[in-house]
Amino acid sequence: MVVKEEPTQAQKHQSNQLARLVNSAFSYCSVTFCRRSVKDLERPLPVSPVLSAVSQQLSRMLSIFARRCLGTAGRGLIPRACQYSTQIGENRADKGLVLGLYEQEIDTEEPRLSPTAIHFDAKTDGQLLNLIKECNLKGKLGSVKVFNNLDPEIGSIAIVGLGIEGAGYNELEMIDEGLENVRVAAGVGAKTLANEGCTQIYVDPMDYPEQAAEGSGLATWRYQANKTKKDRKPIPKLDLYDSAEVDAWTRGLFKADAQNLARSLADGPGNQITPTSFAQAAVDALCPCGVNIEVRNKDWAEAKSMSCFLSVARSSCEPPIFLEISYCGDDKAGRPIMLAGKGMTFNSGGLCLKNPEDMAKYRASMAGAATVVATIRAAAALSLPVNLVGLIPLCENMPSGMAFKPGDVITAMNGKTVAVHDTNNAGRLMLADAFVYGQTTFKPKIVVDVATLSDGIVHALGGAASGVFSNSDFLWSQLQKAGAISGDRCWRMPLWQYYSHKVTEYSNVDISNAGRGKGSACLGAAFLKEFVPCVDWVHMDITGVGMLKRGAGIPYLANDRMTGRPTRTLIQFLYQLACPEQQKQRLMEKKA
Repeated sequence: MVVKEEPTQAQKHQSNQLARLVNSAFSYCSVTFCRRSVKDLERPLPVSPVLSAVSQQLSRMLSIFARRCLGTAGRGLIPRACQYSTQIGENRADKGLVLGLYEQEIDTEEPRLSPTAIHFDAKTDGQLLNLIKECNLKGKLGSVKVFNNLDPEIGSIAIVGLGIEGAGYNELEMIDEGLENVRVAAGVGAKTLANEGCTQIYVDPMDYPEQAAEGSGLATWRYQANKTKKDRKPIPKLDLYDSAEVDAWTRGLFKADAQNLARSLADGPGNQITPTSFAQAAVDALCPCGVNIEVRNKDWAEAKSMSCFLSVARSSCEPPIFLEISYCGDDKAGRPIMLAGKGMTFNSGGLCLKNPEDMAKYRASMAGAATVVATIRAAAALSLPVNLVGLIPLCENMPSGMAFKPGDVITAMNGKTVAVHDTNNAGRLMLADAFVYGQTTFKPKIVVDVATLSDGIVHALGGAASGVFSNSDFLWSQLQKAGAISGDRCWRMPLWQYYSHKVTEYSNVDISNAGRGKGSACLGAAFLKEFVPCVDWVHMDITGVGMLKRGAGIPYLANDRMTGRPTRTLIQFLYQLACPEQQKQRLMEKKA
């Protein structure tokens, strides 16, 4: 029979002192290691290996000493020291995590982490919160700080400022700041980690996983089609972290992917994105989603008497194409909603040549068409219960011996004669024929067109909002609401008879493509109004928002690149029209 020897009180006290000494040595080694960055680990450690070896040797010596002094009673009293490895796992350095921090309204208050960040802080035994305090992070919107080696599975942690907690709809700004703040924070954090070399990024939902997915998906995407393969930076894989709201996250990724498609098409150079190649890209993007697309050629357009469209197209050697896209999301939805997009793949201005210094950006004169393709793809991916028809006339506007001339008179499909007073205003001519064909063929209940129609809207609104002209208060209210939710705002512009008189009161023709006087954006809308006489209609002039982004604002979109706006606003707009009951339910849940 073996009798277990019980340690005396003095032996227990001596053993606890030895244990504290060992743990202090290991803790010092651990802190020294954890404060080093991932890149530092590629170099030999100057101190930590020595301390680690000393602490390990000390541990063994103390264990032997304890056993000899305390006998069998000393076994189990000395705790096993944690083993802190100086080796990063195979993929750990490639993984990053974005966590949110709310802004401190008072300097003396404690930092307020997002719920997911609180869970992560508990996982690190409070180390994250301590580092936030040491670095004096205040949570200002868009601020970011990266910490390394806080977690054994994730190499880099980006703490991003979420702004004021509990932000909601700002009536003066016409935007839901709570949703937009999440996009900004997730976008800034994910982009910072991507620049650090992370190829897999986990994102804190920050209470709004759909918006977190949008911001991170838009911020980490890059246009690299013309970079050599060895110089291209990998686009990181995005995953939701510590949340079960996968459906909302997936919706956000679908919306971001759709806008990135629009960005890709709009940013392509004019010699690569021709009418033919744009049509092929649209087929490649839409057919796998179950969307039907018909590619019409010049002969078809001539048979339909699309004189306005063809007069623009004949100036270029690139053959014109007319795309007809159909998405049936609900057999019981009735008449479709028609989306028309201006598809001028390059606009030199024709014989009324544009300024050569800024001409390169007009490769994005087809940004409206790109937005329509992206919106329909997102509607199919999200299975929206709505019927859509997309009409996209594609051509170039070039100076040549075949180009249409100032003073020419063209007869549109509806029989109206149009005087060409400015060949630079060619986009409205293309859309005029698309309007007439779409209304007579599909009998749509709503017509929405998206176009980079005039530089006047840039002078009025800059890049802050899309200019919206509509003959329906209901459609405008829905579009305004969609812009507030998506963070891509709209602003209503006047569609008054004053402007209609400016484009129609001519003695020898029915209508002018330029009109008289100032207000070019309003005159362009007044021109299009003549071709939608009896249907609810929305015209979105996106010249300021859909082309190059320049200057501050919207940090999750890259500067000096095409934006793909307002794709997400249109998706939200269609969702509100297709699912009004779900909208009411989500609003009630949010209020609750």
